[in-house]
Amino acid sequence: MFSEEELQGISVLQRGDDYVEVVCGCTSRRHGDAGARLRIFNSGELKIACECYPGCPEDNLTPFAFEKHAGKETCRWKNNIWIFIDGYKVPLIKTALLKFYNMSPKHAKRPHKFVHRDEFIKCTKCDKRRRFYRRSKKECRSYHDALANANFKCSDIPFDKFSCDDAEERASRSACKGCLRSPTCGGCTSCVCFGCELCCFSDCDCQTCIDFRKNTKV
Repeated sequence: MFSEEELQGISVLQRGDDYVEVVCGCTSRRHGDAGARLRIFNSGELKIACECYPGCPEDNLTPFAFEKHAGKETCRWKNNIWIFIDGYKVPLIKTALLKFYNMSPKHAKRPHKFVHRDEFIKCTKCDKRRRFYRRSKKECRSYHDALANANFKCSDIPFDKFSCDDAEERASRSACKGCLRSPTCGGCTSCVCFGCELCCFSDCDCQTCIDFRKNTKV
């Protein structure tokens, strides 16, 4: 797959007939370094097993999903995910490890398009707004339950340890392409979902979920 020259100085963990596994990571301002293992296949597929803490269950992540899991929001995983070369952190894009990915775009998995914008919920104790991502079923459920909690506090956030002493997150400065409002969209049909399989739940009795089940019932 790779020549000795291409792998020189890289922390290689395993070598297979059709893959190479190396040490990688991603750094965020809030969480610091998230270590992981990157497996590169000659088909162009990239898989990451996260080791941000002992026993982390996140395995077989795409680079895009790992970048998000590590707390980055720039969607530039080729620059944000790094590997060790001679003890230094080097962005993937500056290595030879992406040559199969770049040469095999038809086989490399692409990230799914997001259909839900990030949302913020205000803490009833400190009045700070806390960001909730809604890019998976699990993340949508976290936001859904937090929104239903009339006494929501920073300590109630399920996906990380937050306290009222932590700084408030900032909203994105990008404009919504649907309504072209800037710096943030006030809400339109292009970025606000009124019910779908990702954000509605069969065991929830809120009106949105009830209406969705009624409308989709065959």
